[in-house]
Amino acid sequence: MVLPAPNLDDRKFQDLVDEAKRMIPRYCPEWTNHNLSDPGVALIELFAWMSEMILFRLNQVPDRLFVHFLNLVGIEPFPPSVARADLTFWLSSVLEQPVNVPAGMQVSTAGEVGSHPVVFTTLRQLTIAPPVFEAAITERAGTEQFLTVTDELRYDGGSVTCFPSNPVTPGDAMYLGFHDSLAGNVLRVSVQASAEGIGVDPRNPPLAWEVWSGEAWVTCRVYEDSTGGLNRQGILTLLVPLAHEPLTLAGSRGYWLRVRLLQPASGQPTYQTSPQLRSVHVAASGGTVPAEHAMHVTQESIGRSDGRSGQSFTVAHSPVLPRRAGETVRVIDLDGAVDWTEVADFTESGPHDKHFVLDSSTGVVTFGPRVRYADGSVVQRGAVPRDGAEILITNYRHGGGAAGNVGAGTLTVLGTTVPFIERVSNLRPATGGVDAESIEDAKTRGPMSIRSGQRAVTAGDFERLTREASTEVARARCLAASQRGGPVRVLVVPQIRTAPETHKLDDYALSEPLLRQIQAHLDERRLVGSAVEVGTPYYQGVSIAALVRAVPGRPATLVRQRTIDALARYLNPLTGGPDGEGWPFDADLNAATLSQLLESVEGVDRVDEVLLFEYDLRTRRRLGAAKDVIQLDAHSLFLSADHQVVVR
Repeated sequence: MVLPAPNLDDRKFQDLVDEAKRMIPRYCPEWTNHNLSDPGVALIELFAWMSEMILFRLNQVPDRLFVHFLNLVGIEPFPPSVARADLTFWLSSVLEQPVNVPAGMQVSTAGEVGSHPVVFTTLRQLTIAPPVFEAAITERAGTEQFLTVTDELRYDGGSVTCFPSNPVTPGDAMYLGFHDSLAGNVLRVSVQASAEGIGVDPRNPPLAWEVWSGEAWVTCRVYEDSTGGLNRQGILTLLVPLAHEPLTLAGSRGYWLRVRLLQPASGQPTYQTSPQLRSVHVAASGGTVPAEHAMHVTQESIGRSDGRSGQSFTVAHSPVLPRRAGETVRVIDLDGAVDWTEVADFTESGPHDKHFVLDSSTGVVTFGPRVRYADGSVVQRGAVPRDGAEILITNYRHGGGAAGNVGAGTLTVLGTTVPFIERVSNLRPATGGVDAESIEDAKTRGPMSIRSGQRAVTAGDFERLTREASTEVARARCLAASQRGGPVRVLVVPQIRTAPETHKLDDYALSEPLLRQIQAHLDERRLVGSAVEVGTPYYQGVSIAALVRAVPGRPATLVRQRTIDALARYLNPLTGGPDGEGWPFDADLNAATLSQLLESVEGVDRVDEVLLFEYDLRTRRRLGAAKDVIQLDAHSLFLSADHQVVVR
């Protein structure tokens, strides 16, 4: 139980005014006009307003003391998290020489009048180099056949069958090999083909462009396709993922790009015969590089040492983002410049250890204190810079917060021009930005952390530590180990900041960086001998068929859309459930509950019928007959699927 913070003085404005008026007959009996029009009453209200402000500040004292207590036991509010986005730089034309975009390039939003633009900074150098083609391979049901081609992939003997099976079979593929990695490149693929691969929808051909990431084939995003599914002369624009590793195929080692024939969706046509390619030319038209919502500062002097223990200095900008290699404090004295080492605290620091502590939230750099013990001995915890030594921070980044979660296509303003770069944009929204932890949240988390320390013992410990591992974790569920000593399973629901109506199954997949971060965080805190597996819940698709009556005069289209939106929010791992905090684990779904939900939708007069269907989120099909109740396993959550609502 958390002890409530006391309210030192609960008087409000009107209480102070009434109290002052009650004292008038005692101290000034000749004052008889107590109406609002009296100037004296106006003065009383003025002083009451000022007193209320003072009392408000006084009542913040318990919060400050609570925060100081948490700091004493090593619990501090979390600093803000930085948003990240992939920035795509587009060349002004196809070039024969590499183009370099330096690391630290700033790109911002086009700020509106009266508002500050949101600035992102690239994390590494981007090199946009012309691809060097080496080989081509076609594959038929697992059988590889090597093709002899020229540098520009032009076939002298006419055209080449892209998918060699007859009839064409899903899984057939064609591979293009390159000398160097194409990671992050924007490829301009010029195709000359004859219209032989008939039978497909040219706007949505069943093709997947993929590259080898080192562990699996990952999909390239098709930004533009004017070839009609490789059936006519045109241009394909492909966005290669940031991972592209070499692979040996048919005795040839290279960096491979493949186009693979997919199984068409239900009701969609496929090729009757394979596309015939006469030539394919691949060039680079841009590149993608990761960026973060942060500003970089280099070589900032933060003061001079006076030789005392426990001295502190403050950087010019805060909060400070987690440090990377090369971001540290440098002390310059008569012996030269020395980089000191950052530590979490001075517990293990000796008198000659060049250690410092940097508070990310406030930007305060602190050097080692002198500690006196019960026997009278004094120990210096961490070295102290010499008197007169200059203290500077080599590099640091500041920023972060939810303001960095900008939408797609909003980061378009280059901080400085780069030769041959025409424009820049973020093709996907920026994600990951979270504001600093509030005092109220820290007060709630603090006692929980003190009770269990930083060890994962109970299921609640695993869930709490998983949520603390990253701001990208929205929910966590721990399934206890089996009696045979199996691993502890932790199910993670990632943070998704788009509208619930747009959520798909793939949105809930855990990214590799997030998975590694959670596993590392739990591995440091698990008990010796225990094993931990991190995964995702099983998402049970639910499709609802409902017949509702609209209030007379309300448009049926509007009522239908509101009903579908309400179902999407309610049957959601993040926003669903009775309390809107996400659908609970182990909670079944029944038609009566949904009827009550739909009756509360604005514009719905009554609900005539509600049917529940289990839904396969991969094949996008309903499973079985309608049900009144759908039960949920302990490791599952509901996810809204294709709903059908009829409004009468």
